[in-house]
Formats: sequence, structure tokens, C-alpha cells
Amino acid sequence: MRDVLLVAIGAVPGAWLRFRLVNHLEPLVPRKHWATFAVNITACFALGLISALEHACGPRPPLGLLLGVGFLGSFSTFSTFSVEVLQAWLAGARRQSLALLLGSVVVGLLAVMLGLWLGA
Repeated sequence: MRDVLLVAIGAVPGAWLRFRLVNHLEPLVPRKHWATFAVNITACFALGLISALEHACGPRPPLGLLLGVGFLGSFSTFSTFSVEVLQAWLAGARRQSLALLLGSVVVGLLAVMLGLWLGA
């Protein structure tokens, strides 16, 4: 039960912060999906860092559940990313859609690797 509570307690501020950041960044970027991209890449880096620290501390410490699963799980959003890629594609922005898709995967993996490296 403790693990469930840790995840739930982390999820609420993660979702709230994503909502605030995406809405704050939206006027600064050409399309809203680039704000989602920025949030997701930030979450990839942070999760890589937390994973490295969790590996050093042993399996599933409370902070890993609170921050890694709860906070970052609700902070990042694969479903919104998927919808925004599809919407850009259907709107005829094929190059932008492909850049968002490939950029998210490649830059996301690099961000996780950087987090893992820094945490090691």
C-alpha cells in the first residue's frame, strides 16, 4: 500500500507541472507539440538520472517510486505525444510530424543516456 501511495502522491504534482509548463511554453514555440516535446525530453533525462541513482541504491527505493514512477510518469505523456504527431500528419505537416516523431525518439534516448551517465 505504501508503494501505491508514493506513486499517487508523485503523480498529482507531475501532471500539474506538465499542464503549467506546456501552457507556459505554448506561446514561445511555433506549435504546441514542441512544448510537449520539451517536457518529454526533460522527463527522459530525469528518469535516466533517477534510474542510475536507483541502480546504485538498490531496487525501487521510495524516492524512485515517488519521483520516477509517480511524478515523471504523469509529467511526461506518450499519449499526448502520439496524438500531436498524428494531428500534425493529418494537417499536412508531414515533415514536422516526422521531425517530431524521430526527434522525440532519438533525443529522448540521448537524454536518458545523459541522465544515466551523470547518475553513474
